[in-house]
Amino acid sequence: MAKSPDKSKDAQAPAEPADAATPEQQRIQVQIDDSSALAAYANFCRVTGTPEELIIDFGLNPQPFGIPTEPIPITHRIITNFYTAKRMLHALSLTVQRHEATFGVLETDVQKRVRPGAGGPPPPANR
Repeated sequence: MAKSPDKSKDAQAPAEPADAATPEQQRIQVQIDDSSALAAYANFCRVTGTPEELIIDFGLNPQPFGIPTEPIPITHRIITNFYTAKRMLHALSLTVQRHEATFGVLETDVQKRVRPGAGGPPPPANR
């Protein structure tokens, strides 16, 4: 015989205001079909837009150090509204925060990540 849930604990818990609900409590399971999705790698993005839409271009920069000498080919473009962009910003922010909490802070300045002798540009010579 299955036990019925203990409702007395719920009755004793203090009521929270409706606006204090956490995102976990409001999470909705959405089913997706990614069978026709195309995957691509990008190490470059450019964000532009209009007052109504956000345009995000993705490409592969073949020269990640220094200023590229050739144009960077854009291979994918996403055009979205600002509401979706804000939801994407929140999801990306949470994901990066979790990653950094696990693996450490991500340094976005390539020059600060390069270690001499590790395949990057040589250190400046002391004279």
